[in-house]
Amino acid sequence: MDLKGATAIVTGSSRGVGEACVELLAAKGCNVVINYSASRAEAEAVAERCAAKGAETLLAQGNVAEDADCRRIVDAAMEKWGRIDALVNNAGTTKFCAHENLEGLTAEDFQHIYSVNVIGPYQMTRACAPHMKARGRGAVVNVSSIAGTLGIGSSIAYVCSKGALNMQGVALARVLGPEIAVNTVCPGFIQGEWLRKGLGDARYEATKAGYEGLVPLNSSNTAMDVAETIVWLIEGAPNVTGETIQVDSGMHLVRTAGIPKE
Repeated sequence: MDLKGATAIVTGSSRGVGEACVELLAAKGCNVVINYSASRAEAEAVAERCAAKGAETLLAQGNVAEDADCRRIVDAAMEKWGRIDALVNNAGTTKFCAHENLEGLTAEDFQHIYSVNVIGPYQMTRACAPHMKARGRGAVVNVSSIAGTLGIGSSIAYVCSKGALNMQGVALARVLGPEIAVNTVCPGFIQGEWLRKGLGDARYEATKAGYEGLVPLNSSNTAMDVAETIVWLIEGAPNVTGETIQVDSGMHLVRTAGIPKE
């Protein structure tokens, strides 16, 4: 896909992987919708950096768990540019809870995590699909996690939600072709404030060191590492759909005993 003049929506793009995605897309000449739930100041800063690269931007507040918000975000993009070429379902949430602590998760925790991590991507894809099909081409990339393939991560609820998202990508790839390619990326450890805040400084550093000492490439992801794979799937991966790509420095090749469970 030629990204110059195209339009991409990236959910949860005021920070982290979403932020890196919109900046990379903007650098390639793509118009970008910067979605945020509460962090308007951070989203505005991202928009300024994208505009400095020559890209047009649209700030779109909204909670992807709410179908009305999803449709409003898509309608705003269509009103501004008249086209949608790519969707990155990056918005996500979790609750940090040790896997052994079965009493630490409630039904409400599961429902909230699923509403953002599984239902949100479905609703955003559903809202974008008619506009992509009208153009005859489109790309959807879901941002999942190795939690959904290895059963490790911040909580069992999060693990289950990412496993469901992986299968959603496969199912939608079948029904949205030939016009729309749907793929999923499963990052391993991603450096940054989200994990540091969730784990705390000491556990973050221990987990990062344990991860990098265990995986074949002895490395962990930056947000831009993940963004580069996402943009490659949009821009430069013809005839690839229904794939679940693990961006994990080879974590899926090794045992996970050395990695803390939360």
